[in-house]
Amino acid sequence: MTAVAGDGGAVTRLGSGGPWEAVYGYSRVVRAGHLAWTAGCTSTVDGRVAHVGDAAAQTAQALRIGLDALAGVGAEPGDVVRTRMYITDRGFADEVGRAHNVVFGAVRPVATMVVVAGLIDPELLVEVELEAWLGDR
Repeated sequence: MTAVAGDGGAVTRLGSGGPWEAVYGYSRVVRAGHLAWTAGCTSTVDGRVAHVGDAAAQTAQALRIGLDALAGVGAEPGDVVRTRMYITDRGFADEVGRAHNVVFGAVRPVATMVVVAGLIDPELLVEVELEAWLGDR
């Protein structure tokens, strides 16, 4: 993770160097006080979609990317209080939900899953967002 220009005070912004962050002007993760949020995370690795055609594997990869981003601002998986999952076909719901459960079954954050018309790359089947509460850390 790399610091994003304009950091200061109680807000920390980190980028991962992903292909769209600099072009579209956003951070991978932002921490403000006790809270941290990730941008939408997909299974894009080194600029390419990993696990083409496999919604469960894309979910697992996207969650790893999100959790790695949160770790950059001091958060752990148990700190995640909310997730959002965007899927391109309702037929993916069970496999995406089960992949989410593998990571967060014991944590049980509130979660939302929404079917969307499409994502930025047609090979992407799922995108996730994570929110964490870090308490006094």
